[in-house]
Amino acid sequence: MAKKKTLFLAAGTLLLSFVLMSCQQAEKAPVKLGALVPLTGSLSEFGDGFRKAGDLAAKQFNEAGFPIALKYGDTETSAIPGMEAARIFVNVERVVALIGAAASGVTLPIAESVAIPNRIPQISNSSTSPLLSVLPSDEGKDFLFRTCPSDSLQGIILGKLAADEGYKKAAVFWINNAYGQGLMERFKESFEYRGGKVVSSVPHDEKPAPTYVSELKLLMEAGPDVMLALGYPGQATIYLKEFFEARYHKTTKLLFCDGSKSIKIPKALGPEYLAGSFGTAPGTKAGDSLNKFKADYKVEYGELPPLPFMSNFYDAVAVAGLAACACKAKGKAITPINVRDMLRVVANPPGETITAGAEGFKRALELLNEGKDINYEGAAGSVDFDKNGDVVTPIEIWKYVTEDPYIETVRTETEIPSQ
Repeated sequence: MAKKKTLFLAAGTLLLSFVLMSCQQAEKAPVKLGALVPLTGSLSEFGDGFRKAGDLAAKQFNEAGFPIALKYGDTETSAIPGMEAARIFVNVERVVALIGAAASGVTLPIAESVAIPNRIPQISNSSTSPLLSVLPSDEGKDFLFRTCPSDSLQGIILGKLAADEGYKKAAVFWINNAYGQGLMERFKESFEYRGGKVVSSVPHDEKPAPTYVSELKLLMEAGPDVMLALGYPGQATIYLKEFFEARYHKTTKLLFCDGSKSIKIPKALGPEYLAGSFGTAPGTKAGDSLNKFKADYKVEYGELPPLPFMSNFYDAVAVAGLAACACKAKGKAITPINVRDMLRVVANPPGETITAGAEGFKRALELLNEGKDINYEGAAGSVDFDKNGDVVTPIEIWKYVTEDPYIETVRTETEIPSQ
C-alpha cells in the first residue's frame, strides 16, 4: 500500500509539474499577429519595407518582455490571394489581429469576407479609400481600423497643390479600384473648387498592362497642362516611359500621389525625367516618436525608412501589441474581441504618452500592470482612433530629385482645409 501511495504521489507530482510547465510555456508564448503585405504585384516595392518596420516593432516588444510573433502573408496586391492569406491567419494560425492590407482594393474584401465575419480586428497601414470609414458591413461592429489618413484629406491637399502650381487643366490616369476612384473624386472636387478643371479622366486595370499608348492618347486629347499619375509603381513605370517617348512632357507636367511615390520609377526611367515633379502622401508628425523610430530603424537596417507608410505599419503593429498587453494587464484573455476593445484604450487619451521603441513599450507594460492609462503617440502621428477607426495625420508635399534616393520632402501640411 505504501509503495502504491508513493507511486501515486510521484505521478501526481509529475502531473502537477507538467501542468505548471505547460502554463509557464503558455505564459511565454508570443502573441500572434497576421501581417498582410504586398511582396509581389504592383505594390511589391513597398512590401519589404513594411516587413522591416513590422519586424522592428516585434523585436522591440520582445526586448520589452512581451513577445510578439508576426506571421507574414503575401497579398500579391490582389484581393483573392489577400483573402486566402487572411483565412489562413484566422483559421490556422489563430492570430488575434490582422495588420494590413496595403491597397484599399485588397483591404476591403478581406474586411468584408474574412475579418468582420470572423470578428477579427483589422488595422491597415496604407489603405486610404474613404470607403473604409463607412463600410456598410462594419456598421455597428467596429472591426476595421487604419493608422493612415483617409484620402478625403490627401485629395484636398493634392487639388490645392495642383492649383497652387498654376495648373488650369488636369488629366487623371487612375487605378480602377476603391483607392483610385476615391482619391480621383476628392482631387477633382478640390481642384475644381479652386478654379481648375479636370478635362480628362481615364481608369486603368489593377494588373499592369503591356502598354498604355491608347489610354495616354485619350488623356492628352483635351490638352491638359498636368497629368496626375494616380496609381501604383507597377503600372506607372510602364505608362510614364511611354509618356516620355511620345514627348507629352513637352506640354504636360506630371503630378504624383502616395501610390506613385517610388524609388523604382526614377531608377527605371532616369531621375532627370521626373526631377521637379511634385506629389502628396500621408506624412508624419515631427516629434519624439518619429525620431525614435527613424533612429532605431537606421541602427537595425543601416538606412532611414525610404518609403511612405512604413511608420504607419510600425504603428499598426504597435497598437495591436499594446492592446494585447492591456488585455493581459487587466486579467482578460488575449482574444481578437478583447484586443479590438483595447485598441482605443491604449491609443487614445487619457494617459501617459508612450513613444515608439523598446523603452517606450517597456514603460507601457509597467503602467498597464499598475492599472494606469497610456496614450500611444505613433511614429506617423497621433493614433487617436475615432468612431470609424480613422486617424488624422499630416499630409506631406514631396518632389522627385536627381539624387539618390530621388525623393525629397518639401513641407508637411498639418492644417487641412475643409475642401
